[in-house]
Amino acid sequence: MRTPAEMIVGLVLCPCGLLLTLTGTLAPSWRQVSLIPEQPMDVVWEQGIWDICRERQSTHDRLCGQADELGYFDQVPVWIAQGLMPSSLVVALVGFVVASLGVRCWQPEPRHLVAGVAGLVLLLSGLMSLVPSSWYTQELWALPAPPGSTLSVGYSLVLSYLGSCMEILGGLALALSFHHCCKECRAPSLPPSPVTEAGSCSNRAYSNPWDVLEDEQDGHHWGSSPPCDSDL
Repeated sequence: MRTPAEMIVGLVLCPCGLLLTLTGTLAPSWRQVSLIPEQPMDVVWEQGIWDICRERQSTHDRLCGQADELGYFDQVPVWIAQGLMPSSLVVALVGFVVASLGVRCWQPEPRHLVAGVAGLVLLLSGLMSLVPSSWYTQELWALPAPPGSTLSVGYSLVLSYLGSCMEILGGLALALSFHHCCKECRAPSLPPSPVTEAGSCSNRAYSNPWDVLEDEQDGHHWGSSPPCDSDL
């Protein structure tokens, strides 16, 4: 039996989403601050959820571990992202473990119920990473920044968005496996018949246990008159 299409789609989208979410979680570029007063024109601050980096674009000198003088890490959207993004990665790994038990790999047939449960877990993981990304985007221009500076979205936030959406779509695709479970439950269980058994196993011949010639071979049972087909 071939692997169903929804399982293939889920197993393609979810790992890609996990990789993008992991990159967005670790890379310190959720927000870029440029044109900072009392700083050279080519200096850019890249703020993530764990670190702040200072980069000079003319020389590409980059220095991370900058001091948080404005209380950036004390803001609610930042520490909510610090809690939900790693939790989303852990839930996604659990979903992959469950999916590996349900999707057809070494088994003759896939386990649709297990694959559907894995889809729900991966869907939850995508939602857990989408919530902090959306919240941070909404509060991006309200977070502390030097007066007069220019704020823009960083690539880490974009990757987190894309990873969350891919995990959600992949989880929904795997959750469609529940449809096969419903079809199997609704299918009537018919008793086996000689015709169906002969059709299912082509190398197995049907044998009738009743010997129709038994009475013809025993002449005493019929008395003096033989069977009808013997007269013919």
